[in-house]
Amino acid sequence: MKPNAGTIDRALRVIVGLVLIALAATGTVGMWGWIGIMPLLTGAIGICPAYSIFGINTSCSTKK
Repeated sequence: MKPNAGTIDRALRVIVGLVLIALAATGTVGMWGWIGIMPLLTGAIGICPAYSIFGINTSCSTKK
């Protein structure tokens, strides 16, 4: 699969994922915070399955 998440998108996903996981680990938000694994993984690899379904691409690619 081709990366479809841009640099800012990926950075925000990683930050949100880490915050949610940290909140879940400390017991602040309960078990729902572990959903932060998904944005963390999609930010780390740069591929968002939902973006693929809807045809969204936030990465900067120039066509020749």
